[in-house]
Amino acid sequence: MFFNPGIIALFISSLLISGMVLYASFYGALILRYWDIKSGSETQLNLERRTYLISTIISYACVFQLCSFFLFIYTADTLHPFFTGAMCAVGSLNVNKWGFPTVILKTITFLLAGLWLIINFTDNRGFDYPLIKVKYLLLLIITPLILAETIMQSNYFLGLNPEVITSCCGSLFTADTKGVASEIISLPRSVMEIAFYGTMMGALVLGAVFYRTGKMGYGFSAAISVTFLISIASFISFISIYFYELPTHHCPFCILQKEYGYIGYFLYLLLLAGGLTGMGVGLLMPFRQMPSLKETLPAIQKHLTLISVICYLSFTAIATFQIIFSNLKM
Repeated sequence: MFFNPGIIALFISSLLISGMVLYASFYGALILRYWDIKSGSETQLNLERRTYLISTIISYACVFQLCSFFLFIYTADTLHPFFTGAMCAVGSLNVNKWGFPTVILKTITFLLAGLWLIINFTDNRGFDYPLIKVKYLLLLIITPLILAETIMQSNYFLGLNPEVITSCCGSLFTADTKGVASEIISLPRSVMEIAFYGTMMGALVLGAVFYRTGKMGYGFSAAISVTFLISIASFISFISIYFYELPTHHCPFCILQKEYGYIGYFLYLLLLAGGLTGMGVGLLMPFRQMPSLKETLPAIQKHLTLISVICYLSFTAIATFQIIFSNLKM
């Protein structure tokens, strides 16, 4: 099991990413302490030369981090045949106490890594490094989370025991168990449908307003963040059952398997990309008046808004199509 290509790749990538962010964080701390664009000191010149290298290193680390999220989910799913009782990634992740916390932390670091890339891209559009301290402050926040993720992921893989009898998704994602998932499933389906389509419509309308007028940027970003959470809950609550065509099957991981055309990866990519770009709009709002970004930042935000709206509109269209044309009629 430990010679699984996915496990090996994740071990190597996690060590590589951790090393890269640690190295970059050291210089990031120096930049936060000593950076002064108006200074012509030797320290400032050295930092300016270093920042190109550090930004490149972190850019690659963040891209690797984005990819590692999907690789981890895929690997967990391919491991389920090794465990008695497992039918999908849920069973594999439930083998020990580290599985699901690792998924949650990977989701957080996915979003933070994406936001760092957005800030770095914007910073590179300015002639005076306008966001350099912002992006290195964010790096110092991301670094301990990535290190914690590396430790948790390692504990998860090293703690895998084929002798363990695990639980399948049918016993975990049900209203009869305790936990957040059971509370979501227990909610009336009509309530979740109203919440999903209501928040989605609100987010898309605010996106259109911001795209056309440049106003309500904070509102759009906040709406996207709420819609991201509501969409995940809605998938567990009622959307998933139309893909499975079973009224009691609420698992958010079985959708990743071959019999469903691996469409789950595409749906989750839409949610993550749409949420990330929408949050990026709000993150950039405080810097719209910076002299070196006045011309370029609004265009960047418009592109982010367009991507976010397209992603969420696509997710809603696919979910609605499946609900309408599924053989399951509720």
